[in-house]
Amino acid sequence: QEQLVESGGGSVQAGGSLRLSCAISPLPVTRNSVGWFRQVPGKEREGVGFVALNGSTTYVDSVKGRFTISKDVAKNVLYLQMNSLENEDTAMYYCGARHCSLLRCDFWGQGTQVTVSS
Repeated sequence: QEQLVESGGGSVQAGGSLRLSCAISPLPVTRNSVGWFRQVPGKEREGVGFVALNGSTTYVDSVKGRFTISKDVAKNVLYLQMNSLENEDTAMYYCGARHCSLLRCDFWGQGTQVTVSS
């Protein structure tokens, strides 16, 4: 079973940036499909982006060009760099691991809240 711990959430003004982190264990990020998802209360969890085992990354259209997923292999940490944040990006953000797609992963962290205001 994977362990995932998100951090880095907070409040930011529209147009600003945040970087979320997700510590993943025990499987190295290089041997694990991983992704970022978000959810607003009362709505379905939405895939933000995920990295397949072959290294290819897929993003939902609404964040393309603004969000970037990256990995720190040495620390086994997954990142989500969020730039040009919009009010619509406000959500609880979750990292996921194992058999990820844009729809879901097998395991989730507890989430970190991102609030964007104008």
